[in-house]
Amino acid sequence: MSRFWSPLVHRLTPYVPGEQPRIANLIKLNTNELPYGPSPRALAALREAADDTLRLYPDPEALALRTALGQRVGLDPSHVFVGNGSDEVLAHAFQAFFGHGEAVLFADVTYSFYKVYCGLYSLPYRLVPLDGAMRVGVDDYTGPCGGIVLANPNAPTGMALDLAEIRRLLERHPDRVVLVDEAYVDFGAQSAASLVPDYPNLLVVQTFSKSRALAGLRVGFAFGQPELIEGLTRIKDSFNSYPLDRLAQAGAQASVEDEAWLKQCVEQVIASRTQLSAGLEALGFDVLPSCANFVYTRHPNREAVELAARLREKAIIVRHLKGERTEAWLRITVGTDGQCQALLDALREILHRNS
Repeated sequence: MSRFWSPLVHRLTPYVPGEQPRIANLIKLNTNELPYGPSPRALAALREAADDTLRLYPDPEALALRTALGQRVGLDPSHVFVGNGSDEVLAHAFQAFFGHGEAVLFADVTYSFYKVYCGLYSLPYRLVPLDGAMRVGVDDYTGPCGGIVLANPNAPTGMALDLAEIRRLLERHPDRVVLVDEAYVDFGAQSAASLVPDYPNLLVVQTFSKSRALAGLRVGFAFGQPELIEGLTRIKDSFNSYPLDRLAQAGAQASVEDEAWLKQCVEQVIASRTQLSAGLEALGFDVLPSCANFVYTRHPNREAVELAARLREKAIIVRHLKGERTEAWLRITVGTDGQCQALLDALREILHRNS
């Protein structure tokens, strides 16, 4: 606490990111990073861009990157926004679209940054409970609201809605923005980007941090009709006109253009996820059906916090989120097959030692 802080700073409860520990021979399965590295074409583009032109400001419109992103889903650049990680894109969206005096709706178990944005911008919100199977129910998003935020696939559960359900949500709230956060969409869910031409109230947010293995580059983007993109741009240019540097734009564009690398990495993660889920179930764990690069799991006879601590002793880090509905669960990133097997072996030892 400080006497120099504003009242807003005193009220804030900041987001706590996943731990980035410095442990020798660590198996890091807590922050949903891809284990295979970025596209070689992206790395080559980064090296090429690291030249004398770094003395110049980057393109504030990131037009080449926005064009490449739009072409991938059949949209022109006026339908695409880019920012410094999807967290910045989400932050701008909360500020641009949800200040209507009514509560923003999002799930009670979802990405916890949504609450932080509401606190930062003094936005009221209402948590909509997941059902008993930890699924989002579109019919629960009823009544007046200031907007809706839906992580699809949801985090930390990994489960996803199909496009028909998202259409129902959009049509039920035509006068409010429905933000679909698709950080994990490439791992098995349907993207709502195809719905953008039909729904002026739809904003789809994605990231390069997961399936494209560029978490360290910090690039996020959004698809929406031009008036929504203009709203985001007005916020951006009132905050930071140059959110993406020259290296980020070059690397991200090359990554978009390397579809074969994306497909290869995603297919490997999906195959490893299937094996990991089966291995956990064989050890007695409950595992939710995942469309992400992680699994959400619990053991009926072991406390999750204890399992996380015991794994840490073996230099394996997973994510345990505190909370009434999340206390029993662990979120485990899908690593390489070797890392997943090491996790399963460690859990087997822990369970058998305490049996």
